[in-house]
Amino acid sequence: MSVVLLDKAIELSSFGGKAFQLGSAVRSGLPVPHGYAISYDLVNQIVNGNKNAFKEIDLIIGNLTLPFAVRSSAIDEDGLMSSYAGIYKTILGINDATGLFSAINEIACSGQATQAIAYRKRLGLTAPSQVAVIIQQMVCSELSGVIFTRNPLTGMDERMIEACWGLGESIVSGRITPDRYTVNRGATSIEIFTGRQETAIYPAKEGGTKEVKLDSQGINNACLLENHIRQLDHLATRCEQIFGKDLDIEWAFSDNRLYLLQCRKITTRGGISH
Repeated sequence: MSVVLLDKAIELSSFGGKAFQLGSAVRSGLPVPHGYAISYDLVNQIVNGNKNAFKEIDLIIGNLTLPFAVRSSAIDEDGLMSSYAGIYKTILGINDATGLFSAINEIACSGQATQAIAYRKRLGLTAPSQVAVIIQQMVCSELSGVIFTRNPLTGMDERMIEACWGLGESIVSGRITPDRYTVNRGATSIEIFTGRQETAIYPAKEGGTKEVKLDSQGINNACLLENHIRQLDHLATRCEQIFGKDLDIEWAFSDNRLYLLQCRKITTRGGISH
């Protein structure tokens, strides 16, 4: 099949590394937002204007709540030796079919961008990227970030969390200096470095996202509470039980509920680049 629920995305060669990892997470009971995996072949058909391919996507739109998040899932993305962190596009805040098809096209084209070609060349790969796509219900988060199950800066066996207000795009884009937390296993010892966050990114009602200025409380206070950190430590432990050690986990809180957005191995090339 060309379109499957994430928990059915078991064919790495069709649905790509990110969908494969998230599918494993869903089957293991981790809190992944509801969504679908779109195969590389169907993405190619959409890019080439195949009307039957559009119909396949139309069938699933009604099963998702607006807005959508559309993510890349290249065949060799999120692997053991390379993460492709920040290489391919993610498009947030899609609220209609036109925007969805445009996002699929844009993400597919990002596999042929100069940045992607150069990254693959460093890995010794010359063939073009084969980019499948994930469509999910977007988490309209109040807090977002990444947790590393091993500190990627020191190599120590401790958690390192980066966090921001709103959507994680603030961290990815480099617009802010996120809060950073160094946490032991079990979260009984927490060291906090408060970053510099003057703005946050949130979903826009008309679609897409918007950047807003934070008030003095948002600027001056660390965004995570101890309860958030304990939940993140627990999520990290559950992910390690399923995927092994040394993980790079993207997460978000919405209405006090924690979601897993991505889980991949820490790699020397992926590192803390996002």
